[in-house]
This record gives sequence, structure tokens and C-alpha cells, in this order.
Amino acid sequence: MKARTGREGNSFPQINLTFHIQSPPINAYLCISKNSEVELHSPSLATNRRKSIPVYMIDTFKDKGLRRRMVELLEEKGITDPHVLEAMREVPRHFFVDATFSSEAYLDKALPIDAGQTISSPFTVAYQSQLLQAKRKMKVLEIGTGSGYQAAVLAAMGLKVFTVEREARLHRSAKVRFEELELEIRATLSDGSLGWPTYQPYERILVTAASPSVPQPLQQQLDEKGILVAPIGEREQQIMTRVTRLVGNEFKVEKLLPFQFVPLKGRYGFGE
Repeated sequence: MKARTGREGNSFPQINLTFHIQSPPINAYLCISKNSEVELHSPSLATNRRKSIPVYMIDTFKDKGLRRRMVELLEEKGITDPHVLEAMREVPRHFFVDATFSSEAYLDKALPIDAGQTISSPFTVAYQSQLLQAKRKMKVLEIGTGSGYQAAVLAAMGLKVFTVEREARLHRSAKVRFEELELEIRATLSDGSLGWPTYQPYERILVTAASPSVPQPLQQQLDEKGILVAPIGEREQQIMTRVTRLVGNEFKVEKLLPFQFVPLKGRYGFGE
């Protein structure tokens, strides 16, 4: 019997079991430990092989099938960027969804997460990611880490991801997931409307919460020829807006589709 867990290339953790017919047969089993981890045991082997991973990190064939169907629906809705589609096909959305809503992880809908926030619908994630027109190894700043799903998609696209979250519980849980999934994502706890000056300038900036206007600090942290994507408008409804920095303080602004996001809190958002 061969047992294997962990990442392979850019794939995400899963359990693979391969059984070889022998005499006597080898018995192996999975069980859930007290701390909600899956443990692989093979008492028939001279050395008992054992590996623990969190339950939510199991990616089944059913999950993969649901993810493929989700991506097909995204294509039907107009998502064409192959890097976005491949990343959405790769990143298990159910890893980032509360267990209560795990059965809805691959439906095209926003779902509640901690701190009164939401994980955006797959179409919203794909649409914003596509608007970035990003190329591998570009440096991207995400405002509003939330569950961490959007950041994981950006990382799967081969981008260097920096993400800012205001809510401490969300920041902590997202960092744990990034570490468990071995994603190289820099995350900080701060007022997202102020950006993250330490690592500026950014070639791309993605805002995942609604703001009455494009926060000035984010515009200043955007590199020349850089692109910023953000939902801009009132609390009830916003227009997805793409801002391209031309030269100096000259910006090109494109207003696109209507959306509804949770409000961006902070000095340059909807206040505290």
C-alpha cells in the first residue's frame, strides 16, 4: 500500500491511497481524531504509516467534479481568461467555506463567513480576477482578505499576493489556511483603505469591498501602467470599476457591471 498526502506541483492537498494485492491483504483505514483531523492508519505494516490533515482539506472526486462544472458555468457567463479558469478549477472553494454551507460551496452565490462578511460568488471572483489582466509573477495587493479564497485564486494564477484584512478573526483564520495549503501569500491586519505602503508600488490592486470612491492611498500605491479593480458606489449597490494608472497622477477610469459588496470599513471607506 502507498499512502500520500500533500501538494504536488501547484495542486492542493489531498489523500491518495493505492492498494496492491498481497497475501495476506493489507488493511488500512481513515479515522477522524479529536482535533478534527483525518488520520491514515495501516496496522498491518511493520511501520504504521500515519498522517494527519484537517478534515476540510479533503478534496474528493465529487468536489473536483463540482468544481469542473462550476468552471463550465463561468465560461458560459463570459469568463475567458485561461489563467483565471485554471485557477478556479484548481483551488478547492469548499476549503474556505464554513462547514454549515459546504454543500453550497460550488454554487454561484456569495456565502456568509465570520465577522458578518461574505465569500464572493465564483463569478464575482473570476470576473474581478479577469479584469486585472494580470501576468505571472506580477505583484498584486488585495484589500479584504476575508476567507482567503480570492487570494488563493490569485496565487494559483502565479501572482505575488499581498493581502490586507481589518477583522482579526478573518485575518487569523485565512493565515492558517494559507500555511496549511503552503501558499506563499503575505497577509497583514490593518485598515485596508490605507493599502500596504511597505511593499508599494503594486502592479495590480484588487478591492473586495465596496467604497464610495477609489481610496486615494490605493491610487498612489499603484505602479505606472498598473490596474486597480474595485466596486465603487453606494452601500446598497456599486459599479465594478477598473482604474489604469497612465503617467504620474493621470488615470483612466472604466465603469462596468453593477454589483453588491459588503462595505469597506476604514478611513477611506464607509467609516468605522
